[in-house]
Amino acid sequence: QVQLVESGGGLVQPGGSLRLSCSASGSIFGFNTMGWYRQAPGKQRELVAGITPSGSINYADSVKGRFTASRDNTKVYLQMNSLKPEDTAVYYCNLVFPWKNYWGQGTQVTVSS
Repeated sequence: QVQLVESGGGLVQPGGSLRLSCSASGSIFGFNTMGWYRQAPGKQRELVAGITPSGSINYADSVKGRFTASRDNTKVYLQMNSLKPEDTAVYYCNLVFPWKNYWGQGTQVTVSS
């Protein structure tokens, strides 16, 4: 069993930066992707960035050039720069194995002046 714990959310002004972190307990050997999703009020959960074991990263078009995802063993990070009000959402860490999909509890990111 794997648990994902996120940290780093908060309130930031437009144009500001935040860094999210996610730590996975237990082994992640055999995973397909590890990364981040977000869900804004009234909207479906959407992919922000997903990292494969080889290090390939898939970004949502809306965050390309502004967000940078990275992984260090059992931890993933999301550096978010040039934040916009439309980035406001609950951000979820996600870890996908062929046999199961794990989610963190979510961390709120609010971009507002």
